[in-house]
Amino acid sequence: MTTVTRAARTIHDIKCWLTDMDGVLVHENQAIKGAAELMKYWRDNDLRFLVLTNNSIYTPRDLRARLLASGLDVPEQNIWTSALATAEFLARQRPGGRAFVIGEAGLTTALHDAGFIMTDQKPDYVVLGETRTYSFEAITKAIRLIEGGARFIATNPDATGPSAEGLLPATGAVAALITRATNREPYVVGKPNPMMFRSALNRIDAHSETTAMIGDRMDTDIIAGMEAGLLTALVHTGITSASDVDTFPFRPDLQFSSVANIHAELVADGDKGSTKEAKPSKA
Repeated sequence: MTTVTRAARTIHDIKCWLTDMDGVLVHENQAIKGAAELMKYWRDNDLRFLVLTNNSIYTPRDLRARLLASGLDVPEQNIWTSALATAEFLARQRPGGRAFVIGEAGLTTALHDAGFIMTDQKPDYVVLGETRTYSFEAITKAIRLIEGGARFIATNPDATGPSAEGLLPATGAVAALITRATNREPYVVGKPNPMMFRSALNRIDAHSETTAMIGDRMDTDIIAGMEAGLLTALVHTGITSASDVDTFPFRPDLQFSSVANIHAELVADGDKGSTKEAKPSKA
């Protein structure tokens, strides 16, 4: 019997990159140091990449404008949202279907472009996404439609979101309310469902073996990247701190202080296998 040991991947083996947005590239509407340089490196070296976000409120055009204001130039085609992933998933499940939607332009535009009809009359799906103001009337309608047989879909599981005044209830919290009323769990498309990552890989014609995921959250970015077979890189500029990592039963492949260190490692001279800043995670 022959045992084959696969060599450990490094960032120098990577040809395509997926990256989270908030906490990785931007923080409080300001670009994180090294983010612009990293994306320039990707472009200069013809490396395909996508910026991923669970936020379903905004269209890629909206997000491009917001990123530009923060100092980052990201083309629309390099932005992949949970709304786009949801629309792509549903278009494969039921082409030309009907949906009752709770959400903003990012979600309704994606579903419209995917050929869906938005209606509250005998919809195939109730699709719950992020919105700035959840309507009790709309939530009640969603509950009744699900009770009537509509399938329940949520764009992402995030229970809260930030605002200038503090935390706001988000998709996950409202989904829990609907679940309690209907006894129906939603199918959640966004992170940490690796479905979103696989759709992103398809978007840029990438293979999991040569693709990396950069994230700031162990419970969404890293676990989903791991389950999708990607090289995972955790940065400590967002939610999960270095001291938090040991509390999880799984590990990222690599850890960095920030994306600036990933950029520095990619352009470093010498042995491409060296990892001065990158800290391989040990079991």
